[in-house]
Amino acid sequence: MSKRSRCVPGRRLIAVDIENVIGGTVRPAQARQARSEITTVLGSRDTDQLVIGVSPCNLLSCWTVWPGPRYVVRSGKDGADLALLEVLTDENIEARFDEVVLISGDGIFTDAAADLGSHGVRVTVLANPGRLSTDLWLAATDVRPLRAWHRPSRNANPKTSNQRRQPVPAA
Repeated sequence: MSKRSRCVPGRRLIAVDIENVIGGTVRPAQARQARSEITTVLGSRDTDQLVIGVSPCNLLSCWTVWPGPRYVVRSGKDGADLALLEVLTDENIEARFDEVVLISGDGIFTDAAADLGSHGVRVTVLANPGRLSTDLWLAATDVRPLRAWHRPSRNANPKTSNQRRQPVPAA
C-alpha cells in the first residue's frame, strides 16, 4: 500500500448502485431492505461517506426510506452508473479515503476500481451472486456477496456464473 496522507485516517466511501442491487425499478420496501442489508453487512462508522447512484425515476423511492446519503442522479442508459463513476474518478477519492466499498457488480466500474487500487485504496465490492462482472471481481481487493433477494434480470442465464474459481495449488 502506498503511503498517502489523509486528514482523517480510516475513512471509507460507500458507493451504492441501488438499481443494480435491486435489479431494476426501486420501490420503497426494496430500498428499505437494501439499506438494512448493507448496514448489516458493513456496519457504520462516523467517518463513512455514503453516495447512492440512482435514476430520477427511482430517487423518491430511495430518499423516502433512506434520507441522509448523498444522491447522485442521472437519467439515460447507465445514468446512475455514470453519475457514480464520476464521483469515483473526478473527486480525488484516493487522497481522501482508505477504502472504497462499491456496491454493484457492473463492469463499468472496473477501470475506476483498478485505478483506486493502484493508488493504495482498498476496493471492496459487494454484489449479488451471479451479477458480478469478472473484470470487476479481478480489479477489487476484496469481494463479498449480498443476499440474492433482488429481482433476477430477464436476460439472466442461470447456467452462467461470474463466481471466482479457486486457484489451483502449485505442484
